[in-house]
Amino acid sequence: MTTSNPFIDPKIASQATELSPSYSIPAVLVTAGIPLIWVEPIAAGVVSIFGLFLAYQAATIRLVFTETDLEVYRSQEKFRTFPYQEWQDWKVFWFRFPVLFYFKEIKSIHFLPVLFDVNILRTCLEKYVPLSKS
Repeated sequence: MTTSNPFIDPKIASQATELSPSYSIPAVLVTAGIPLIWVEPIAAGVVSIFGLFLAYQAATIRLVFTETDLEVYRSQEKFRTFPYQEWQDWKVFWFRFPVLFYFKEIKSIHFLPVLFDVNILRTCLEKYVPLSKS
């Protein structure tokens, strides 16, 4: 999926891949909060509010894979750039229901909830940051 974001530099737009949002995790959390109301109302509120927070994040945050970097946009403004040359490792947890995306750079470790299309995420990761099989 190529990008249609007008705020991405047109020079790289043809080579960039923007991940579409996925609301699976927020939907599961909000749905899980409903039956919790009768058991533990405070926990139900916390779980549901967290699900709504993640839904907002899924709606406003975009990951864009370019030829050289992973770019993070918040409300169509570039927020952060992660050059692939600094990546050492990455992994998507868990295979059946992916909820967490982990990647390690030379100086830092990052964990992101999977709020985007996981199939395109894996495809882009394998294309731009292939793991060495040692």
